[in-house]
Amino acid sequence: MQVGLVGLGKMGFNMRARLRDAGHEVIGFDPRPEVSDVASLEDLAKALSSPRVVWVMVPSGTVTDQTIVSLAGILGPGDLVIDGGNSRYTEDQPHAKLLGDNGIAFVDAGVSGGVWGLTEGYGLMVGGADEDVARAMPIFDALRPPGPVEDGFVHVGPVGAGHFAKMVHNGVEYALMTAYAEGYEMLAAEDLVRDPQAVYQAWSNGTVVRSWLQQLLAKALREDPDLAQISGYTEDSGEGRWTVEEAIRLRVPVPSIAAALFARFLSRQEDSPTMKAVAALRNQFGGHAVKRVSESG
Repeated sequence: MQVGLVGLGKMGFNMRARLRDAGHEVIGFDPRPEVSDVASLEDLAKALSSPRVVWVMVPSGTVTDQTIVSLAGILGPGDLVIDGGNSRYTEDQPHAKLLGDNGIAFVDAGVSGGVWGLTEGYGLMVGGADEDVARAMPIFDALRPPGPVEDGFVHVGPVGAGHFAKMVHNGVEYALMTAYAEGYEMLAAEDLVRDPQAVYQAWSNGTVVRSWLQQLLAKALREDPDLAQISGYTEDSGEGRWTVEEAIRLRVPVPSIAAALFARFLSRQEDSPTMKAVAALRNQFGGHAVKRVSESG
């Protein structure tokens, strides 16, 4: 099958390779000429045979919006656009309408797998009309992990459902990573434990907490036992925030996901204003000692 791929970053570059390895013809476009197969979106559209399928794999937000607008003017009736980026699900219906007004179909695809997707395959959560998803199944089959289709691919529902599922997936990921990290800190704090990495390595088989994330932490600790080369500063992609916001809208309690999100915010503070205020209050009402910031230098 022939497919155009817009965006050849860490994910898109590997996706192009995996699709080509599966026998598909992939024509990629990226602003960086050293990785791009064509010079422009217009050239990409000309290089594809109608009806065309174009997979968009660019950063969410403004870049995705601009790309969808451009494709709406370049592609034509019968073509299909798949947004595989981390777009917020509420953006999918407007994108579908914009393209639909020009006779272009739209599918949203939540993609998980990161840099390991090239060899392991990508978990796919897809939203769209049945006929549009069926049309793109050869692409999805090439990208997903080997094995039963339901173990790595799901047609979640109509447009927007795929990105909603990916948003929740990332919220769960936040909570899992934080739980594994807290467990590591406890192991490292106890003198009885000789090797925290060995514990995480042992958990990789036969335990109820084994998972790919847990195995990746064991790998990270093997490469850097004290994590001395890594700062605790942790960004968030936005999807954890969206998950908490949607949980509020749906009145669904998600305390673990919310706590994991706020832990990331805390990681970016060199000196927490909250904890400084707590220390000041303890000093005011109880006369408890406080650590003063040195005025020297």
